Amino acid sequence: MHNAAFDALGLNWVYLAFDVAPEPSAVGGALAGMRALGIAGLSVTIPHKETVAAAVDRRSSLADALGAVNTVVLEPGGALRGENTDGPGFLRALQDDEGFDPAHKRCLVVGAGGAARAVVRALADAGAAEVVVVNRTPARAEAVVALAADCARVGVAAEAGEADLVVNATPIGMAGGGAEDALPVDPVHLGPGQLVVDLVPNPAITPLIEAARSRGAAATNGLGMLVHQAAIAFRLWTGVDPPTATMSAAALAELARR
Repeated sequence: MHNAAFDALGLNWVYLAFDVAPEPSAVGGALAGMRALGIAGLSVTIPHKETVAAAVDRRSSLADALGAVNTVVLEPGGALRGENTDGPGFLRALQDDEGFDPAHKRCLVVGAGGAARAVVRALADAGAAEVVVVNRTPARAEAVVALAADCARVGVAAEAGEADLVVNATPIGMAGGGAEDALPVDPVHLGPGQLVVDLVPNPAITPLIEAARSRGAAATNGLGMLVHQAAIAFRLWTGVDPPTATMSAAALAELARR
């Protein structure tokens, strides 16, 4: 996505992958290398998001609240700033791609990991009327609810029938994940008037998406969130508006190749 965007705008930039061991010392070494080499920005993926959050010089208020960083920006003077673009990217995908405004809507989120935390906080910040968090471990669900205490609560998957928006923020349904045929929500609770978002990006049509559409609900995958969170990071690094359509086409092409 990023290299396609650089090419489209004629920017002399390149986006590369670095394999970093999960130990804090290795993560700290990678960040020191970023500073020493003048690397303008980094994306951070699992399992490094929490470790990086603790290691950067400062964090945005959102990254601080989530305790997770997915984007690092090298500031003038050499300070490293941690950002989290997952939640804003999710909202942008909802609004721009699906025409869905979560303000005053009832939402249900399955999961309690980093993606779920970002989504729940984003929905609360966008003015959702209620965000129900569903997870097998109640204590983990309570920790997510604490990020949006004014409108979030722990619930059960059967409450999906009362939700305007249903989000799967777990790996259930992911290709190669060992639970490809499982469903995070019983489709009997899904139907017309609802939007179902399965953050699993591969396969493009997950069992949940297929089941939701068969029941008359609108449904989409996590590709939009992936593209829009990357587009926000692109702007943070370069100061240039990203060619989102180019990035989306590149992501679709890569998904098709796989």
